[in-house]
Amino acid sequence: MRTLYVVTHPEATHHVDGLVGGWYDSDLTARGREQAVRTADALAASLPARTDGAPRAEVHSSDLLRTRRAADIIAGRLGTEAILDSDLREKSFGEAGGRPQSWLDDRFIPPPRSGERLRHDEGVPGAETKGDLVVRVYAAVERILKSDAPHQVIVTHGMAATFVVAAWIEMPPESAGRVAFRFSPGGIKTLHEDDRYHNHAVVRLNDVAHLTGF
Repeated sequence: MRTLYVVTHPEATHHVDGLVGGWYDSDLTARGREQAVRTADALAASLPARTDGAPRAEVHSSDLLRTRRAADIIAGRLGTEAILDSDLREKSFGEAGGRPQSWLDDRFIPPPRSGERLRHDEGVPGAETKGDLVVRVYAAVERILKSDAPHQVIVTHGMAATFVVAAWIEMPPESAGRVAFRFSPGGIKTLHEDDRYHNHAVVRLNDVAHLTGF
């Protein structure tokens, strides 16, 4: 039996400053740090207690600052240290990273309604394609699932989290050009594999109950 908790990082400075995130290395805001504490508490409440001193879960994280901050808070609450993986980063927006969102909006070329979407050039120098993001996130999930740990946490970003879920349900990468989920900062996705049927269930897709009233 395996349960995988996917956390989108809490509020970061680029959110409140109206800047493009991607690989721009923004930090958590004070509010985001409090959201991370609440997320850690919610995860701790969901995980079984250990009496042998072992960590209550593995924690994997994107290596960008905003995710590292959240992962360190979560990992500390669960008695472990975060394992960093650059393949869990958000999609790179190239030259747009760290610029005002309006700068990207003025240059962005939307993907076609039909036809090639994964390798579509969005018109921003240095930006990854959606296909680039799919390949590396799928690779990260494959590595994470090689572990025998029954409980794992992945701390990542909004768009990247879409493809963590897609990889979990084994959506063919070539079919991932249209999939999109809307995830909230600090939201928890709960994924579960049972021992009998080995189904990959999506139990909760964007749980933010722990952030209610905040």
